[in-house]
Amino acid sequence: MNAYKISSVNPAAHYFDVELTISKPDSAGQIIRLPGWIPGSYMVRDFAKNIVEISAVSDGVDITLTQLDKSSWQIAPCDDEVIVSYKVYSWDLSVRSAHLDATHGFFNGTSVFLEVVGQADQPCMVEIIRPECEGSDQWRLATTLPTNSGKEFEFEFGQFKAENYNELIDHPVEMGCFTQFEFIAGNIRHDVVLTGKFICDEARVKQDLQKICNHQIQFFSEPAPMSRYMFLVMVVGDGYGGLEHRSSTSLLCTRYNLPQPGQSEQTDDYRDFLGLCSHEYFHSWNVKRIKPAVFDNPDLSTEVYTPLLWAFEGITSYYDDLVLVRCGCITIENYLELLGQTITRVQRTPGRLRQSAAESSFNAWSKFYKQDENSANAIVSYYAKGMIIALIIDLKIRQLTYGKKSLDDVMLTLWGNFKSSGKGLDEFEIQAIVNNIVEQDVSELLNQMIYGVEELPLEELLKEVSIQINYRVNSGSQDKGGKDKKDLPVSSLGVNVTESESGLNLISLVENKAGQLAGLSAGDVLIAINDIKATLKSYNALLQLSQPGTHHKLVFFRRDELMYADVILDPAALDTAVLSINDNNSPALQSWLQIKS
Repeated sequence: MNAYKISSVNPAAHYFDVELTISKPDSAGQIIRLPGWIPGSYMVRDFAKNIVEISAVSDGVDITLTQLDKSSWQIAPCDDEVIVSYKVYSWDLSVRSAHLDATHGFFNGTSVFLEVVGQADQPCMVEIIRPECEGSDQWRLATTLPTNSGKEFEFEFGQFKAENYNELIDHPVEMGCFTQFEFIAGNIRHDVVLTGKFICDEARVKQDLQKICNHQIQFFSEPAPMSRYMFLVMVVGDGYGGLEHRSSTSLLCTRYNLPQPGQSEQTDDYRDFLGLCSHEYFHSWNVKRIKPAVFDNPDLSTEVYTPLLWAFEGITSYYDDLVLVRCGCITIENYLELLGQTITRVQRTPGRLRQSAAESSFNAWSKFYKQDENSANAIVSYYAKGMIIALIIDLKIRQLTYGKKSLDDVMLTLWGNFKSSGKGLDEFEIQAIVNNIVEQDVSELLNQMIYGVEELPLEELLKEVSIQINYRVNSGSQDKGGKDKKDLPVSSLGVNVTESESGLNLISLVENKAGQLAGLSAGDVLIAINDIKATLKSYNALLQLSQPGTHHKLVFFRRDELMYADVILDPAALDTAVLSINDNNSPALQSWLQIKS
């Protein structure tokens, strides 16, 4: 058994101090390495870059460490126990890495625990020691790592264990003076840990999360795939995201995402928070258990490619908000608004006509996670497009089986297959399951949506469940879609702008639209429109009052060079989706959203 000890003698410097004791090192020269990426976030992040000191001793004698590459080292041959000591700089306030100061500490195992190569299947013991700083005597520790004693964990520092290295790195850890409350769902304990400065209606969060978790456990059927679950939430002024783990999730949200005491209305921010929690919780089944075969035991030192992320993130994105309406956390109108926003995201992405959902999945490492100013023209989100594909599959199954079957049956089949075999999915396994459920071959339709770049056949299928989809022009960068609006522009420049003291910063341009055809580029700063200072107000007025085809003079800076352009405005694009109900009493609608009459 290999043992880790993690502490910090100087949290203000943001260093975790780690000791790794290797009881039986490879006598030919033990290799140790830190992962390059963390499961659930498909970009090589080179966590080893944060190791600032590393050394090894055996029997009190220094042992030579030879660095082999950016993430791995080899210990000089020896037969006795080896202790490797290293410091990890931890100042990344995200759900993916590690963060430490005198107020709290957080880490994912992929950021701090070196793997003993060749011994990843061996049990690991971890001692987490209270950091040394003023006030840390009041700190508590939150994780779902099993205690070494086997006793119920109650937020104390101490010794923990993992059956192997993969389990060790799949339990994030939060430490500090946090707020904690719990609830029971599916006969297991769920803890909510909130870190940061905030005001929150804890009872409301507890009630809503209990509904969500109960619904999902009942959906897949008890028992839940974990014995305990924990929501680790970092509350900040600006930030949003989540990362799934086998029995917990790390979340980042703003103070506005939390409901305030006495606040009864459903705010968009709180609705987003519930959707995030629902999304990551659904991953407990779909990704952490049901997953692509290449993720059964992935090599964390390099990219692992799959064309299936559209299913694992897209299907999860479909169910996250669907669960909210099915369990009563949001209204049908709320749900249709959210659905309209996702459709809008895809429709405003010209790259949907260039990159398929499968290609988006496969190239997540280099394109989706490394976006630039031209990304909207070149790629599509496997989250958003995958979500719409999941919706279409659901509606198509309902249509072909006269409402007797749905995507729910696909997910339950996948879950049953996983429980039987424990193996990941092959590339075309979902198509085969759908064909079996509808008792006919719909592979051509499915593969066209997944591997093609044609527009998705959505409108007719939505009509099957009494939903009407209409498209309008967008009112600006803050318009997410999903709602009707008035006083909309009639023209478009095809440019995404933000206002600054210098003028209007051009963030991105739609390919072959007015702005790009006039010679504008991302990074330019627009300073005048028709000899008048360019402001967001004057820019919006131009698009609202000027007809398509009219000419206008633009003055802008590119770097430090003054430039001029004559632009001919395009018609405003109908790229913003708004959904409405044709018949509230439609049996198909009620079956889809599980509305109780």
